[in-house]
Amino acid sequence: MWLLYAILGAVFAAITSILAKIGIEGVNSNLAVAVRTVVVLVMAWGIVFITGKQHDIAEISTKSWTFLGLSGLATGLSWIFFYRALQMGEASKVVPIDKLSVVISIVLAFVILGEAVSVKTVIGGLLIAIGTLVLAL
Repeated sequence: MWLLYAILGAVFAAITSILAKIGIEGVNSNLAVAVRTVVVLVMAWGIVFITGKQHDIAEISTKSWTFLGLSGLATGLSWIFFYRALQMGEASKVVPIDKLSVVISIVLAFVILGEAVSVKTVIGGLLIAIGTLVLAL
């Protein structure tokens, strides 16, 4: 089931980039991120309430609060920089560079989380990096 969710995430991330490129025209990139964030916030809390999970908030540990908060800060910075780049550049060049996050995530998963790195993972990461360079140049 995780594969289906991952594929749907990739599809909606692609759609997001295109819609953002169209919507950001003539709008300050930081303001655009703020608008997008409000929509995400309302949608996420809506899903929490629809599924009845709002009561689980009391069960979140301090460690989880800390790391979810840091993740939120990283997401915010990612969106701010992405929108600025998208406003200034072509989506077909900005988006592949943004997806270098896949390669960076593989490296960080190895270094910080201690996840195993296989030959297949290294080759895949290198292909993504090479593909990004080909598309961006």
